Amino acid sequence: MGKKLVMAQKRGETRALCLGVAMVVCAVIAYYILCTTMLPLYQKSVWTQESTCHLIETNIRDQDELEGRKVAQYPCLWVNVSAVGRWAVLYHTEDTWDQNQQCSYIPSSLDNYQLARADVEKVRDNFHEHRVFYCLSTTRENETRVLYRRLYGPQTLLFSLFWPTFLLTGGLLIIVMVKINQSLSILAAQK
Repeated sequence: MGKKLVMAQKRGETRALCLGVAMVVCAVIAYYILCTTMLPLYQKSVWTQESTCHLIETNIRDQDELEGRKVAQYPCLWVNVSAVGRWAVLYHTEDTWDQNQQCSYIPSSLDNYQLARADVEKVRDNFHEHRVFYCLSTTRENETRVLYRRLYGPQTLLFSLFWPTFLLTGGLLIIVMVKINQSLSILAAQK
């Protein structure tokens, strides 16, 4: 009976050690992926200067209002603000300017025109309700763009690093607990 108990205990310890090592390996892989993809984007961002933006005007633009320019067929919001002592165009994130330079905010659901229009109107109403807000600008001279929020800001980076840290801590804790259990078993067997 005692020998079967010892063998079952060793199998359980081996499985627990394998689980702990697998968690540590997964955490290291996740850290590597995050450090090679998100961290450079965070470090290379020029949108680091926080400033106060004062709303000048908002305009919901539809395709027919854009005077023959080639744009997508969805409503979008155009926002002009005063930031750092100069006139600027507010963009939601860094990618908004790349998607469409004539839109400050592009709705998330582009399939349904009515939903997209309602989303744009809701965002416009929020801007009119809070006419003064924080925005991000760059230190470059003559820059006429400001951002509402960074796509890869400090909060996003910390949130992305939470789960790998949780995996690493949990895996190391499992390994340490198994090793402590093994050493206590050896001490108990010697007495």
